[in-house]
Amino acid sequence: MTESNVVDSIDELVARIPDGARLALPKDSAGAPMGAVRALIRRGVRDLHLITVPTSGLATDLLVGAGSVASVETSGVSLGEFGGAPRFNAAVKQGTIAVRDATCPAIYAGLQAAEKGIPFIPLRGVIGSDVLAYRDDWKVIDNPFAPHGKDPLLVLPAIEPEFALFHVRRADRFGNVWIGVNGELAIMAHAAAHTLVTAEEIVDDDLMAEEGTAAGTVPAVYVTAVAQARKGAWPLAFLDQYPADDRHLANYVRAARSAEGFDDYLRHCTESADDT
Repeated sequence: MTESNVVDSIDELVARIPDGARLALPKDSAGAPMGAVRALIRRGVRDLHLITVPTSGLATDLLVGAGSVASVETSGVSLGEFGGAPRFNAAVKQGTIAVRDATCPAIYAGLQAAEKGIPFIPLRGVIGSDVLAYRDDWKVIDNPFAPHGKDPLLVLPAIEPEFALFHVRRADRFGNVWIGVNGELAIMAHAAAHTLVTAEEIVDDDLMAEEGTAAGTVPAVYVTAVAQARKGAWPLAFLDQYPADDRHLANYVRAARSAEGFDDYLRHCTESADDT
């Protein structure tokens, strides 16, 4: 990795994501890249296949409401204490997007299979649930190493995103990104063909060279490009950097109850490129 992997703007960063891409997004509390999501919507991206790791909220709701999404593989989409995700829920009811139900362990396991370069991975705990009945790509096999009798296991195909997109506190000029304790971001970066990251700040120090940061850093070899985005998770809370903008989120929920209200919100929220 070289300094050329640090790009000048969020718009330049997300320009790498084409229509129809398989895109992995983290949960709201683990660095949801809201500035990058708004940039994707400004660009008019279409037919995305979202993979939520393992859940999602505002990022997915905005993309679905904007008409940018063809399908979502998820273990849940909601706005937490603000209630359901209104545009996602409406799209599911109207049948305008396809939903592939999963569980949190299943999402992580599928990504770990891709991370390890294997085509599938076994998992316990889902057999007998309604989720399995709706996933024809999940298979039940007998444990070949069971010493006595049958021992059914669920096997899941690897989840291989074309792109992982998330927000971090800090990156360096070499393209290393510090994720701290959010280990699922490392899994996403390892599993995806390309990893795009926004960061609150880009520093001159080498994060991999410092003992205090190296263990929580995704090396640049796994990072395709980084762009600076101050308050890049807004209006969501981001670690200890800033709280959620509760007023904004409450206004969003009220507006997004109708398609017209959502469209009005979207015009005001994405009309400028000031996310950088």
